Amino acid sequence: MPPLDRSIVAALILASGIALGGALAGEGIVRSRTADRYVTVKGESEREAHADLAIWPLRIVAGDNNLETAHQRLEANVQTVREFLARHQLDTAAASSQDFSVTDTYLSGESGSRATTRYVIRQTIVVRSTRPELVLAASQRVAELVSAGVVLSSGTEYGSGGPTFIFSGLNGLKPQMIAEATARAREAAEQFAHDSHSSVGGIHSASQGVFEILPRDQAPGISEESQIVKTVRVVSTIDYLLRD
Repeated sequence: MPPLDRSIVAALILASGIALGGALAGEGIVRSRTADRYVTVKGESEREAHADLAIWPLRIVAGDNNLETAHQRLEANVQTVREFLARHQLDTAAASSQDFSVTDTYLSGESGSRATTRYVIRQTIVVRSTRPELVLAASQRVAELVSAGVVLSSGTEYGSGGPTFIFSGLNGLKPQMIAEATARAREAAEQFAHDSHSSVGGIHSASQGVFEILPRDQAPGISEESQIVKTVRVVSTIDYLLRD
């Protein structure tokens, strides 16, 4: 047989390469389409949770032009606050004294050109209780302290100065809530599969989501920390494979 012309050989090689490349490309499209057959769904779980810890800072202010007298007034106000707490069934042993400070307004330049109280003493009584409902009740009667002559200041380091209610049992809720969110996501995937005449396979990928602690009553100006009853929520995002 006579040898093939070089141009014919080159043409055959090129044709073979094109055919092979087309076959591989087709296989790649099939694999891609197969891998892309999944549905992304979300599952949500919510729980009501009650705060198990309350922290309530009471910032007391007393003043006088005599330093010793100002201090005596402060001590008297601290005693009045502790009696108030005991009257409302709060453990005074768990109330700590913090942030004691004395300001000489003459030296600090706060007096200006007007006559003012020279010495101002501040001290914060921080109430810590595992009975948040008692702290809430007492905070609603804080006017009793004002009537007794106690001067209170919110103080920027403690926000509004009201109680902060904390829920510390999140870890105990996580397993059950994750299972519930996953089950709801599966339900959504099965509904989609039914509507598309498919069936649900295994999980392609999943994202648990972040647990959020929210105020139960969500309205402008209401913070989670100010409410005893809270809403715990998690949203899981799951990709489920689909089968024909």
